[in-house]
Amino acid sequence: MGASCKDQKKALAICLQRSPCVLLDRNTPKKCLTDPVLKRELPELCVANLKAFMECKNGMFDMRKRMRGNAPLSTGKYDETYDNLSTGNYNAEEEMRKLDVLNRNLSKQRQLAEAEERAKMGAEPAA
Repeated sequence: MGASCKDQKKALAICLQRSPCVLLDRNTPKKCLTDPVLKRELPELCVANLKAFMECKNGMFDMRKRMRGNAPLSTGKYDETYDNLSTGNYNAEEEMRKLDVLNRNLSKQRQLAEAEERAKMGAEPAA
């Protein structure tokens, strides 16, 4: 069960490494997460990855998931990217661009979901 949050942890680490807080301001990822001022400036994608990681960690203690497990084991999806970022084998401008694209996609998905929700609320008859 300990390896079930491995993908979420690596996704969060990659997002933090790509964030302006680490790349431009040269803060540590830990400082970006613990300092309230820096945490407010994190990209939306990093906040979403942090939330997913924390939900996964909390799920490890959820007794309802005790028999079937918290989540599938790690897929290794982020291993290569994580290794490149950890060893310094990356182009900072390219990583910032990737984060911007991912962040924009997340924002668009949220806007679409909110629009669908509003359409449902407007289409439902008042009881």
